[in-house]
Amino acid sequence: MAAEDGWCVVTGGRGFAARHLVEMLIRCNTYCVRIADLGPTIELEPSEQLGILGQALHTGRAQYVSIDLRNKAQVLKALEGAEAVFHMAAPNSSINNYQLHYSVSVEGTKNVIDACVELKVKRLIYTSSPSVVFDGVHGIQNGNETLPYPPSHNDHYSATKAQGEAIVIKANGTGGLLTCCIRPSSIFGPGDKLLVPSLVDAARAGKSKFIIGDGNNIYDFTYVENVAHAHICADRALASEGTISEKAAGEAYFITNMEPIKFWEFMSLILEGLGYQRPKIKIPAFVVMPIAHLVEWIYRLLGPYGMKVPQLTPSRIRLLSCTRSFDSSKAKDRLGYAPIITLQEGMRRTIESYQHLRAENQPKSIREGPSKASVYLGSGRASL
Repeated sequence: MAAEDGWCVVTGGRGFAARHLVEMLIRCNTYCVRIADLGPTIELEPSEQLGILGQALHTGRAQYVSIDLRNKAQVLKALEGAEAVFHMAAPNSSINNYQLHYSVSVEGTKNVIDACVELKVKRLIYTSSPSVVFDGVHGIQNGNETLPYPPSHNDHYSATKAQGEAIVIKANGTGGLLTCCIRPSSIFGPGDKLLVPSLVDAARAGKSKFIIGDGNNIYDFTYVENVAHAHICADRALASEGTISEKAAGEAYFITNMEPIKFWEFMSLILEGLGYQRPKIKIPAFVVMPIAHLVEWIYRLLGPYGMKVPQLTPSRIRLLSCTRSFDSSKAKDRLGYAPIITLQEGMRRTIESYQHLRAENQPKSIREGPSKASVYLGSGRASL
């Protein structure tokens, strides 16, 4: 199929993972791509101006539209003429404001579904989260899609994501619309403005020496290109004829790199790859939790007056100390998904993209033999 044969829409299209999906969609040349986001105009970074996105915007293979998902008229206008919608928009997960998350992830998602049905869009792929099955207390090891939603969630982001996911699945088949939900686990990669920058900030402030919990909790991190690839696999599966489409539609799928790793080992390899020391001092989660509750209480008081969203919150402590690994077999079987970039290669690319955040004049500790990062990543400095 040539790009001129149809349009797709990516909501939240200027977000971290969405930018990678947009560029992958352009490279695939299956669709022309409409990028929908809150900003009044699209502001390209220098690398984007000179790259495939800038070229696509110039030639008309991509276009930008400003929308607020809470405004149904704007949603209808943005989705007009689309064959497929990749619904990736969501508020920042670190902002624990229920009304904000509900208005976007639930009411906004209802607007997207209604617009899809009204405009006869064929396929809707919703970007959900593994946190929809996480209660913030019990770890999850190799969890699959039979896990139910818990009675209560770790935060408002997760609770409203679960509500949005449920209505997307329920909408499958309405007016000929086929839907499915993607649950990418712990996305990382170039362009992320949260994980690596916050790690480096902590390291420079001398706060990265601590491990919350026993350090043995397992995680599934997913390289961002694999997340983009999973969305395209989902769209292709829904667009297939017969039983492939029937098996894929109306379902949720965990997406991972299929390479679980200890959470704190992953963090340590990123830090060491950028020249910082790995964390070594273990602090039990129950020791830190009262402090986190106090910090969150202070933020509730001072947030309206400009206090920045704190890193140390109860929900964050639970995420740092629990095991959260997931089984992607269902996505492999029904969507044809498999990672296209290994965890090791993804970490190399990520570290390489943050060379400007490397430690400067960092004292080198004397060690015998190579560091764990150099063994795992292949060299002292990362390379593409």
